[in-house]
Amino acid sequence: MKRVSSGNKPKLGSMLSREEIISLQELVQRAPVADHIFHYAARLVRATRPDGAEATEFSKKWLTYGAGPRASIFLVLAGKARAILRGRYHVSIEDIQAVALPVLRHRIILNFAAQSEGLKPDDYVRKLIESVPADEKLYQKAAV
Repeated sequence: MKRVSSGNKPKLGSMLSREEIISLQELVQRAPVADHIFHYAARLVRATRPDGAEATEFSKKWLTYGAGPRASIFLVLAGKARAILRGRYHVSIEDIQAVALPVLRHRIILNFAAQSEGLKPDDYVRKLIESVPADEKLYQKAAV
């Protein structure tokens, strides 16, 4: 409290140059993603749409709106970034699951039923991750 309310101004410096940021963004864009990862990300997102054919029962019960198509794009991009930060140039289902909370939490709208049960978006996304099968073999057979 003293430090923040004393009027002292912290010295700010840049961590990365503009060029370094662009280079890192391009690296993420170039990272390869296996087809089964795309299918898994799409399946997660489609499961959030309460009126959709692939909606989970709890999505139908708890959501007013599910995630849109951009959610699957950002799941993949965030998964790529996570993989690269961990020294890998391939995205795993675990990467998609790890980024699902920050990517999806603000892309869904819980309905009154969910709110009355005390659920938060993070509770919903955790349940979604637990319920959507993560078996790579299921998604390897699917067509792109």
